[in-house]
Amino acid sequence: MPDGAKQERDAADPRDTQDAQDAPETDAQRRRRRAQFLRELHEAKALRDRVQPRRVKAARMRQAMRMRTFRW
Repeated sequence: MPDGAKQERDAADPRDTQDAQDAPETDAQRRRRRAQFLRELHEAKALRDRVQPRRVKAARMRQAMRMRTFRW
């Protein structure tokens, strides 16, 4: 997302006002904020996976080993 669009969205965000900071956060706002956080987290993990393929392969191998040795 371009920085300009993010700044415009942030400037239009009603949570930045003093009144909104005093009011309790609604469930919808919390879910929206959590969804945004999870999207950014997923994007960051995908970027890390692309720039560090050896580490990703090693993590995949460790996970496979854990799954093979897990007892039900």
